[in-house]
Amino acid sequence: MIAMPITPAVLILLGPPGAGKGTQARMLEETFGLVQLSTGDLLRSAVAAGTEAGNKAKSVMEAGGLVSDDIVLAILKDRMTDPDTKRGVILDGFPRTAGQAEALDGLLASTGQRVNSVISMKVEDASMVARVAGRYTCASCGEGYHDEFKQPASAGVCDKCGGAEFKRRADDNAETAGARLAAYHAQTAPLITYYKGRGVLEQVDAMADIASVAGAMSASVKRVVA
Repeated sequence: MIAMPITPAVLILLGPPGAGKGTQARMLEETFGLVQLSTGDLLRSAVAAGTEAGNKAKSVMEAGGLVSDDIVLAILKDRMTDPDTKRGVILDGFPRTAGQAEALDGLLASTGQRVNSVISMKVEDASMVARVAGRYTCASCGEGYHDEFKQPASAGVCDKCGGAEFKRRADDNAETAGARLAAYHAQTAPLITYYKGRGVLEQVDAMADIASVAGAMSASVKRVVA
């Protein structure tokens, strides 16, 4: 019998700023051999590589414009052909709207793929403001930390790479966190309804501790990753 090729899994994480998407995505990468793809990283990599779609994105960004969904999808399509994505990918930051979700469905259908699982990380808005305002990352490897919930085992030293430099996003403060939460509810939260209608949505209580959230998410991913 000829073995059929395994179609890479496509997972999406939904949740407002501070829900812990980045932290959980990195844990799922290590556990299941998946690749986290964030919109920002995809754009920067494509521009640096000088791909056709990357050059288009560069022109738009240099002109101060917003990169169109078509360009983002073209970059995503290119990235998903790389060998390291053969197990599957975790999309973080895309799609953000129902229109983008429909466009993503079309892109995946053209290659015989589909969205296999969407995990919605449920949180409380008031708690998210505190989470966002306290987070920071390792400047070397990007590992995430928090003033209250997740500090390095050794003060000032990254647990993952041993780096000693850390950084905070300029917009990680209470004022901008509130505005970003409002934008999330207006634009991205409707995706919960969209994917629920397609039978691929699961919800996880992201207010629990990191280990408990990771356990719940791993259980969801096991059902769709070969």
